[in-house]
Amino acid sequence: REIHVNAVLAKRRKTAEEKKSPRIIEYSPKKTQHGGPAAADIWRHMSVAELAKELERPLGKLRLSRALADSATRPFADDVQEAMLYVKGADNIEAQAQLPDLKVIQEIAKKLGSKTRVVATPDTASEAEQRDRDVAPRPPAPPELLQPRPPVVTVMGHVDHGKTTLLDSLRGADVAAGEAGGITQHIGAFTVTLENGERVTFLDTPGHAAFSAMRARGAVATDIIVLVVAAEDGVMAQTREVIQLAKEAQVPIIVALNKIDKPEANIEKSKRELSQMGLALEDHGGDVQVIPISALKGTNLQLLAEAVSTQATLMGLKADPTGLVEGIVVESKTDPRRGKLSTAIVSRGTLRKGCVLLSGLAHAKVRGLFDHNGQPLGEAPPGTPVEILGWRELPLAGEQILEVETEKKAHAALKFREHEAQRERIESSSDEIKKKEEEHQAKYRAEREARRLAGRFRMRGGQRVKQVDENEGKPRVSLIVKGDVHGSVEAILDVLETYNSNDNCRLDIVHYGVGNVTEGDLELAKAFGAIIYAFAVEEPQPKFAKDVTVRSYNIIYRLIDDLKEELSSKLPPVEVEEVLGEANVLQQFLINEGRKEVPVAGCRCTKGVLKKAQKFRLLRDGETVYEGALESMRHLKNEVDTIKKDVECGLRFKDTKVMAQAGDILQCYTTHMEAQRTDWDPGF
Repeated sequence: REIHVNAVLAKRRKTAEEKKSPRIIEYSPKKTQHGGPAAADIWRHMSVAELAKELERPLGKLRLSRALADSATRPFADDVQEAMLYVKGADNIEAQAQLPDLKVIQEIAKKLGSKTRVVATPDTASEAEQRDRDVAPRPPAPPELLQPRPPVVTVMGHVDHGKTTLLDSLRGADVAAGEAGGITQHIGAFTVTLENGERVTFLDTPGHAAFSAMRARGAVATDIIVLVVAAEDGVMAQTREVIQLAKEAQVPIIVALNKIDKPEANIEKSKRELSQMGLALEDHGGDVQVIPISALKGTNLQLLAEAVSTQATLMGLKADPTGLVEGIVVESKTDPRRGKLSTAIVSRGTLRKGCVLLSGLAHAKVRGLFDHNGQPLGEAPPGTPVEILGWRELPLAGEQILEVETEKKAHAALKFREHEAQRERIESSSDEIKKKEEEHQAKYRAEREARRLAGRFRMRGGQRVKQVDENEGKPRVSLIVKGDVHGSVEAILDVLETYNSNDNCRLDIVHYGVGNVTEGDLELAKAFGAIIYAFAVEEPQPKFAKDVTVRSYNIIYRLIDDLKEELSSKLPPVEVEEVLGEANVLQQFLINEGRKEVPVAGCRCTKGVLKKAQKFRLLRDGETVYEGALESMRHLKNEVDTIKKDVECGLRFKDTKVMAQAGDILQCYTTHMEAQRTDWDPGF
């Protein structure tokens, strides 16, 4: 045998020094170490100067002739402006010129030999500039601009002590003395003119919750508290709370001892109890006035009003009627005809039509001003309660109202406030999410350790205990798992361990093992009505697998998805509700039907359609008042089956005891059965 040796194919053995030398070991040019240049951040509409800063390249001082001469021989440019000469679409190379096209920016970076990463446009405004977008109250006015204003009085007291009757009597006295007419009962503030010509603004905030909320927001809307105490009951629980709140807020109190016309009234006992609560009454040398009144009969109401006027004079209440308006929201509502309205008290400035207002996350351009009688107002000076028309969104009660110069500034402030509110929500929710995740992980680890100690976790030594319990009448899915290797079977079983919806549908593992599907597996599946999942193993021949479901998979995710579909198919269908339309109740009236009067709700359809044959739900303040069918649906005088959007109609319920009210919402809905889906989340 001949042996041929060629020196070209021979390879010299490396010496020990060469083996130790790092220069001999060379890797591919693609480097993943941190020492390489990082990708530069780019964004749409960035300027040329910003691009140069991100690429860490000079902006460039161009010599056009040299750049054009070298363009054919140099693969990369030296500076940004030079690179822009070779990129189509980069026409303006000035430092402040903007680059709107991301492809052009990427091409410039490519000419400079840099990698890029597209990011969101950075917010370059500083924190101080961000705060300037919001609006804030003006600094205190100089004394020479201050003028006297009406006092703002809040009437408070315990339940059933006559507070509402007192307010109605004051309203009635004002209407009788002045112009006759109806009073809007739900307006939260009204003005009373005294005999000496002075005006007093009364604030109707029943209960102490709204009062304390306004104080907590720092809105100084209340100057004086009129504490109504029934002479027959004396100091009660809510009376103590009001006194405590007034002390904390440092608001003066005038006590109105009500119901003195009753035989069981005990004025001296009530005064003693008030003194025990820490009130320094005038009879005992203090400064708290006590006025015995009868709100029902109108006794001493004028004395109460004069006491309020005297207290206001001693306080020297003044305000600045010039400049931008500031105020406080008393209540908000949605009128079915006029839209979104709010009742407010002006604390500074003079409110007029056309003013742009901001309150929390709501804004308005004032289209109309009304007093508590519903009469139009030309302007509202400080201390005046006024109903404002023109809100885009409803402001919250107790929120401060601030006037801004233009709508553009209002929108900028709203955008800033919404951004801040969203940021706070994200921060609060992230803490909750992290806390729940830690609780879940701790619970999972404890359960896993308990299973491990009980020998039910990765029992490699023998058969796993079959998890078939007695049938409790619930739907169940039984299965047999066969895999190609032990690791695959264990992985599937670990995923099945996460199933936690046994209350809806039971998941029973009849048997599991490694290897192909055997005749014994088929017999077991027939006996238990189980599904055989064959993972990466051969399926049995069809003639042997009669009346048995065998499903073969080689990807675990698809196997679990199929099992989820099987579990969902076992769940009973659920009744799902579909809202067909909504209507606003405009008026409730009675019609004669034979000898009976039956109520009919006059409505206007605002969404979708109303169908007589479907079910209806009557909602009042978010609560369900009635659910059922209709007896009659009429448009004008004709009986109809369907009412479309923006069409008025009369609706009569089958239950004649149901009385709708103006402002209620009526929903027309239907129900149908829909297949359930399992809520099992295996984690992928």
